Amino acid sequence: MTVKIKAKSAILEAVHETAGDLHRLGFIDQRKMRKIDALCLDPIPEYDSARIRALRERHKLSQAVLASVLNTSLSTVRQWELGGKHPSGASQKLLNLLDRKGLEALI
Repeated sequence: MTVKIKAKSAILEAVHETAGDLHRLGFIDQRKMRKIDALCLDPIPEYDSARIRALRERHKLSQAVLASVLNTSLSTVRQWELGGKHPSGASQKLLNLLDRKGLEALI
């Protein structure tokens, strides 16, 4: 399965594609590939409380359902929307996936 990446530019996309091919052939190890990913790919945007609430409302989800979809607790989602906590790691990536691809991508 090939994953289409979103690079910062066409040149970086070509570099990333070439590096991916070299990785699949065994010329580049996983550690080096992660460094290339970090250099070439767009970073995941930050999700603040307003953006999380807007995303949840756009998909017509309750806080409890969003928590279930993201495999986190209801209190964590509440804290995100109140600004007491900020999503990081896997939660941030899942929010980005929900934002870009919709709920169907997470279910």
